[in-house]
Amino acid sequence: MNVTVIGSASAVSPEERALRDLYEQHGPALYAYVLRLLGGDTHRTEDILQETLLRCWSKRALADSEGMAIRPYMFRVARNLVIDAHRKRMARPIEVGGDSWLSDMPVEADDIDRMLSSIVVRDAVRSLTPAHREAIRATIIADRTTQQAAESLGVPQGTVKSRVYYALRSLKSILDDSRTCQAPGI
Repeated sequence: MNVTVIGSASAVSPEERALRDLYEQHGPALYAYVLRLLGGDTHRTEDILQETLLRCWSKRALADSEGMAIRPYMFRVARNLVIDAHRKRMARPIEVGGDSWLSDMPVEADDIDRMLSSIVVRDAVRSLTPAHREAIRATIIADRTTQQAAESLGVPQGTVKSRVYYALRSLKSILDDSRTCQAPGI
C-alpha cells in the first residue's frame, strides 16, 4: 500500500500519476460533456466524473495502450453511467428535493376553495337590502346593462347605477370584515 504525502512528488505511485494526468488531460472536456447530459446538475456531474475515473483506474485503462484510445472510452463510460442513473431513477418512486418538495407535489383539483368562496359571497349578498340585491341580480348576475336592468326593474337608470354602486361597496365592506374575522395568524 502506497501512502501519498501531499506536496511530495516522490511518494506518488506511477498509477496515481497516470490517473492525475488522465484527469488533467480529459477531465475538463469530460466534465462539460456530462454536465450537458445532466442538464446542468453539477453534483451528479462530479459523481459521474469520479466514477468514470475510478472505472478507468480499476480497468487499468489509464493511458492509450494496445490500440485503445482512452478519451472515447472515458466518454462512453460516462455516457453509460448517466444512462444507468437515469434508468435507476425511472424505476424508483419520484425523488423529492429538499426545498421544493411541496411545489413538486401534484395538486389534485378540488372545488373546496371555490365552494367556500361561493358560500361567503352568497351570505354577503343575502345581507344586502332587498333593493340592492335586486340591482345586483338584474345587472351583474343577469349580465345586463344598467339600461336593461332599469327597464326590467321599472326604475330609472340612475337609480340602478346608484344601487349597484352602494351594493358593491357594502359587499366589499362585508367581505373585508369576514376576512379579518377569520382565525388570526393564518
